Amino acid sequence: METILTERGQTVVPAPIRKRHKLGKGARLVWLDDGNTIKVIPVPPDPVEVLHGIGKGENLLKALLEERKKDRDRE
Repeated sequence: METILTERGQTVVPAPIRKRHKLGKGARLVWLDDGNTIKVIPVPPDPVEVLHGIGKGENLLKALLEERKKDRDRE
């Protein structure tokens, strides 16, 4: 999809993208510029809530304890 930049530096988020990502009035977007490309990333209203449960089933406590043991063994 393509949009045009206005004289004031504004652009429009195409409707299919707004609908897919549930972006409405007041939605926040982060612009990432790596020097070659620009990425626009929607910021959820509560970023912490979005991450809730993302590590479920990953045995993160076990991995943390193993890493701490390795650290102790190196000291």
